Amino acid sequence: MRRLPVYIVLDTSGSMRGEPIHSVNVGLQAMFSALRQDPYALESVFLSIITFDVQAREYLPLTPLTDVKLDTIQAPDSGATFLGAALELLIECVDRDVKKTTPDTRGDWRPLLFVMTDGSPSDLHFYRQAIPGIKQRHFATIIACAAGPKAKRDVLLELTDQVYILETLDAASFSGFFKWVSASVTIGANTVGIFDSATLPPPPPEIQLLS
Repeated sequence: MRRLPVYIVLDTSGSMRGEPIHSVNVGLQAMFSALRQDPYALESVFLSIITFDVQAREYLPLTPLTDVKLDTIQAPDSGATFLGAALELLIECVDRDVKKTTPDTRGDWRPLLFVMTDGSPSDLHFYRQAIPGIKQRHFATIIACAAGPKAKRDVLLELTDQVYILETLDAASFSGFFKWVSASVTIGANTVGIFDSATLPPPPPEIQLLS
Protein backbone atom coordinates (compact mmCIF):
# COMPACT_ATOMS: atom_id res chain seq x y z
CA MET A 1 0.00 0.00 0.00
CA ARG A 2 1.18 3.53 -0.74
CA ARG A 3 2.19 5.58 2.27
CA LEU A 4 0.57 8.84 3.45
CA PRO A 5 3.40 10.89 5.04
CA VAL A 6 2.24 13.33 7.74
CA TYR A 7 4.67 15.98 8.98
CA ILE A 8 4.02 17.89 12.22
CA VAL A 9 6.24 20.92 12.91
CA LEU A 10 5.98 22.05 16.55
CA ASP A 11 7.14 25.19 18.34
CA THR A 12 9.02 24.16 21.53
CA SER A 13 10.53 27.59 22.30
CA GLY A 14 10.70 28.98 25.84
CA SER A 15 7.26 30.58 25.64
CA MET A 16 5.74 27.09 25.30
CA ARG A 17 7.19 25.99 28.66
CA GLY A 18 4.73 24.87 31.34
CA GLU A 19 1.07 24.20 30.58
CA PRO A 20 1.33 24.79 26.80
CA ILE A 21 3.96 22.10 26.14
CA HIS A 22 2.27 19.74 28.62
CA SER A 23 -0.99 20.23 26.72
CA VAL A 24 0.78 19.57 23.42
CA ASN A 25 2.12 16.25 24.77
CA VAL A 26 -1.32 15.20 25.98
CA GLY A 27 -2.85 16.23 22.65
CA LEU A 28 -0.29 14.27 20.63
CA GLN A 29 -0.93 11.08 22.61
CA ALA A 30 -4.69 11.50 22.13
CA MET A 31 -4.10 12.03 18.41
CA PHE A 32 -2.07 8.83 18.10
CA SER A 33 -4.72 6.86 19.98
CA ALA A 34 -7.46 8.18 17.70
CA LEU A 35 -5.50 7.45 14.53
CA ARG A 36 -4.74 3.88 15.61
CA GLN A 37 -8.46 3.16 15.74
CA ASP A 38 -8.79 3.74 11.99
CA PRO A 39 -7.77 0.75 9.82
CA TYR A 40 -6.89 2.90 6.77
CA ALA A 41 -4.67 5.15 8.88
CA LEU A 42 -2.98 2.12 10.45
CA GLU A 43 -2.11 0.81 7.00
CA SER A 44 -1.03 4.00 5.28
CA VAL A 45 -0.07 6.81 7.71
CA PHE A 46 3.60 7.50 8.47
CA LEU A 47 4.29 10.29 10.98
CA SER A 48 7.21 12.66 11.43
CA ILE A 49 7.63 15.37 14.08
CA ILE A 50 10.07 18.28 13.77
CA THR A 51 10.49 20.57 16.79
CA PHE A 52 12.06 24.01 16.84
CA ASP A 53 13.33 26.45 19.45
CA VAL A 54 16.96 27.66 19.37
CA GLN A 55 17.50 24.88 16.84
CA ALA A 56 15.42 22.57 14.67
CA ARG A 57 15.38 18.84 15.39
CA GLU A 58 13.95 15.78 13.69
CA TYR A 59 12.22 14.60 16.85
CA LEU A 60 10.50 11.67 15.17
CA PRO A 61 11.79 10.47 11.78
CA LEU A 62 9.10 9.33 9.34
CA THR A 63 7.72 6.28 11.16
CA PRO A 64 4.78 3.89 10.57
CA LEU A 65 1.85 4.84 12.81
CA THR A 66 1.95 1.39 14.44
CA ASP A 67 5.59 1.94 15.54
CA VAL A 68 5.31 5.50 16.92
CA LYS A 69 6.59 5.79 20.50
CA LEU A 70 7.15 9.27 21.91
CA ASP A 71 9.05 10.52 24.92
CA THR A 72 7.72 13.70 26.52
CA ILE A 73 8.58 16.76 24.44
CA GLN A 74 10.33 19.43 26.49
CA ALA A 75 10.58 23.21 26.10
CA PRO A 76 13.63 25.19 27.30
CA ASP A 77 13.42 27.96 29.91
CA SER A 78 13.82 30.60 27.22
CA GLY A 79 15.12 31.03 23.70
CA ALA A 80 14.47 31.83 20.10
CA THR A 81 11.91 30.48 17.64
CA PHE A 82 13.78 29.20 14.59
CA LEU A 83 10.85 28.26 12.36
CA GLY A 84 12.92 28.99 9.25
CA ALA A 85 15.47 26.36 10.30
CA ALA A 86 12.60 23.93 10.90
CA LEU A 87 11.26 24.44 7.38
CA GLU A 88 14.74 23.94 5.92
CA LEU A 89 15.06 20.68 7.87
CA LEU A 90 11.57 19.67 6.70
CA ILE A 91 12.62 20.10 3.06
CA GLU A 92 15.65 17.84 3.68
CA CYS A 93 13.46 15.20 5.35
CA VAL A 94 10.82 15.23 2.60
CA ASP A 95 13.48 14.93 -0.11
CA ARG A 96 15.10 12.04 1.74
CA ASP A 97 11.99 10.09 2.79
CA VAL A 98 9.04 10.66 0.45
CA LYS A 99 9.09 8.16 -2.39
CA LYS A 100 8.46 9.62 -5.83
CA THR A 101 6.56 7.84 -8.57
CA THR A 102 8.81 6.26 -11.19
CA PRO A 103 8.01 4.41 -14.44
CA ASP A 104 8.22 1.17 -12.45
CA THR A 105 6.67 2.00 -9.07
CA ARG A 106 4.02 4.27 -7.61
CA GLY A 107 5.36 6.68 -5.02
CA ASP A 108 3.84 7.88 -1.77
CA TRP A 109 0.72 10.01 -1.60
CA ARG A 110 1.28 13.75 -1.38
CA PRO A 111 2.21 14.49 2.24
CA LEU A 112 0.23 16.51 4.78
CA LEU A 113 1.87 19.30 6.78
CA PHE A 114 0.75 20.77 10.12
CA VAL A 115 2.71 23.68 11.64
CA MET A 116 2.04 25.06 15.14
CA THR A 117 3.67 28.14 16.70
CA ASP A 118 2.83 30.57 19.50
CA GLY A 119 5.16 33.32 18.27
CA SER A 120 6.95 34.48 15.14
CA PRO A 121 10.13 33.26 13.44
CA SER A 122 13.32 34.62 15.02
CA ASP A 123 14.99 33.77 11.69
CA LEU A 124 12.45 35.56 9.50
CA HIS A 125 14.84 35.88 6.54
CA PHE A 126 15.49 32.11 6.47
CA TYR A 127 11.77 31.43 6.99
CA ARG A 128 10.91 33.45 3.89
CA GLN A 129 13.75 31.83 1.95
CA ALA A 130 12.40 28.35 2.79
CA ILE A 131 8.78 28.99 1.76
CA PRO A 132 9.29 28.53 -2.03
CA GLY A 133 11.02 25.22 -1.32
CA ILE A 134 8.10 24.07 0.83
CA LYS A 135 5.63 24.96 -1.91
CA GLN A 136 7.69 23.07 -4.48
CA ARG A 137 7.28 19.87 -2.42
CA HIS A 138 3.57 19.68 -3.36
CA PHE A 139 2.02 18.97 0.01
CA ALA A 140 -1.60 17.88 -0.31
CA THR A 141 -2.43 20.43 2.36
CA ILE A 142 -0.53 22.82 4.64
CA ILE A 143 -2.24 23.79 7.89
CA ALA A 144 -0.72 26.42 10.18
CA CYS A 145 -1.93 26.94 13.75
CA ALA A 146 -1.37 30.34 15.35
CA ALA A 147 -1.56 29.49 19.05
CA GLY A 148 -2.20 32.31 21.48
CA PRO A 149 -2.23 36.10 21.14
CA LYS A 150 1.49 36.50 20.32
CA ALA A 151 1.47 34.26 17.23
CA LYS A 152 2.13 36.36 14.11
CA ARG A 153 -0.73 35.34 11.86
CA ASP A 154 0.30 37.45 8.85
CA VAL A 155 3.69 35.70 8.77
CA LEU A 156 2.00 32.28 8.68
CA LEU A 157 -0.20 33.46 5.81
CA GLU A 158 2.98 33.72 3.73
CA LEU A 159 3.31 29.94 4.09
CA THR A 160 -0.32 28.89 3.60
CA ASP A 161 -3.78 30.37 3.24
CA GLN A 162 -5.06 27.84 5.79
CA VAL A 163 -4.12 29.51 9.07
CA TYR A 164 -6.18 28.51 12.09
CA ILE A 165 -6.27 30.45 15.34
CA LEU A 166 -6.17 29.09 18.89
CA GLU A 167 -6.95 32.02 21.17
CA THR A 168 -5.68 30.33 24.35
CA LEU A 169 -2.79 27.99 25.18
CA ASP A 170 -4.73 25.71 27.54
CA ALA A 171 -5.27 21.96 27.51
CA ALA A 172 -8.80 22.17 26.06
CA SER A 173 -7.67 24.23 23.06
CA PHE A 174 -4.66 22.04 22.24
CA SER A 175 -6.74 18.91 22.73
CA GLY A 176 -9.33 20.23 20.29
CA PHE A 177 -6.63 21.08 17.76
CA PHE A 178 -4.98 17.66 17.85
CA LYS A 179 -8.33 15.86 17.71
CA TRP A 180 -9.04 17.88 14.57
CA VAL A 181 -5.61 17.00 13.16
CA SER A 182 -6.29 13.30 13.75
CA ALA A 183 -9.70 13.61 12.07
CA SER A 184 -8.04 15.39 9.13
CA VAL A 185 -5.40 12.67 8.81
CA THR A 186 -8.04 9.94 9.07
CA ILE A 187 -10.09 11.52 6.29
CA GLY A 188 -6.90 11.95 4.28
CA ALA A 189 -6.06 8.27 4.72
CA ASN A 190 -9.58 7.30 3.61
CA THR A 191 -9.92 9.68 0.65
CA VAL A 192 -6.44 10.27 -0.70
CA GLY A 193 -6.65 7.18 -2.87
CA ILE A 194 -9.70 8.66 -4.55
CA PHE A 195 -8.79 12.33 -4.86
CA ASP A 196 -4.99 12.41 -4.29
CA SER A 197 -5.58 15.45 -2.11
CA ALA A 198 -6.68 16.09 1.45
CA THR A 199 -10.25 16.85 2.48
CA LEU A 200 -10.51 18.60 5.84
CA PRO A 201 -13.32 18.17 8.37
CA PRO A 202 -14.87 21.27 9.95
CA PRO A 203 -12.72 22.50 12.87
CA PRO A 204 -14.14 22.55 16.43
CA PRO A 205 -15.45 25.85 17.86
CA GLU A 206 -12.18 26.75 19.61
CA ILE A 207 -10.33 26.76 16.29
CA GLN A 208 -11.10 29.60 13.90
CA LEU A 209 -9.92 29.91 10.29
CA LEU A 210 -8.16 33.22 9.73
CA SER A 211 -10.14 35.00 7.03
